[in-house]
Amino acid sequence: MRAVIQRVFNASVKVENKIIGKIEKGIVVFLGVHTDDTEQDCNYIADKILNLRIFNDAEDKMNLSVSDIKGEVLVISQFTLYGDARKGRRPSFNEAAPPEKGNNYYQKVVEIIKKSSLKTETGEFGALMEIEYINDGPVTIIMDSFKQF
Repeated sequence: MRAVIQRVFNASVKVENKIIGKIEKGIVVFLGVHTDDTEQDCNYIADKILNLRIFNDAEDKMNLSVSDIKGEVLVISQFTLYGDARKGRRPSFNEAAPPEKGNNYYQKVVEIIKKSSLKTETGEFGALMEIEYINDGPVTIIMDSFKQF
């Protein structure tokens, strides 16, 4: 499972010109599911999302997590995180999970995050979405449950 996490001042997601999710200070998570992912990967990524220390403390050091600051979370499914463009000019998405598995695991990660009691919003799996956000920092972290980076 792969996640791109961005610290934001605010964010929203639209489908067909209608806002379906909106957050204030917190994080936007773009989440991709791999064909070989298991429920362990869901638990690993959700824990990292909730506990990644990317917010500044009183001494201006990144020592606080979104959970610590009671921030908000917007989770967007993004199979293109598994696009492989090393060969040719069109990315291959062979490593992205098929839609049913991708949606199930995406929903599982969202469910785990929601159990934290943080305000959690989502996009719509498989939909064409417009995401707007103001990145804070900018701070962007890439994570992979296979620990490739």
